Amino acid sequence: MSNALLSLVGRVLLAAVFIPAGLQKFGAIEGTAGYISSVGLPAGTALAWAAAIFEVVAGIAILIGFQTKWVAIALAAFCVFTGLVFHGGADQMQQIMMFKNIGLAGGFLALAASGAGAWSVDAKRGLAAA
Repeated sequence: MSNALLSLVGRVLLAAVFIPAGLQKFGAIEGTAGYISSVGLPAGTALAWAAAIFEVVAGIAILIGFQTKWVAIALAAFCVFTGLVFHGGADQMQQIMMFKNIGLAGGFLALAASGAGAWSVDAKRGLAAA
């Protein structure tokens, strides 16, 4: 397989986690706000909207390979933060979810380091491996 194809498939799979999650939050913003508030964070509704918007916009940016380095770094930080804050409990399923988030963060850091690949908006702008 070519590197361009592998980069594209990797971006599609990473984006597939965040775009639907963000869209789902738009349909259940109060539930998301309640979950955010349940861990002691203030302004649950504002953070719920911010998370929904961030997940969709960042997911689309990763999907098309736009500003990939910076978006991937932001998503890595988001994954670590949400993993530790929302999934740091002693329950085994929460531990699995936390390490899933940590693993996603690693994937995003690798993407930030390698760039979006040849089949991306960044490549068209000369930024694919920047």
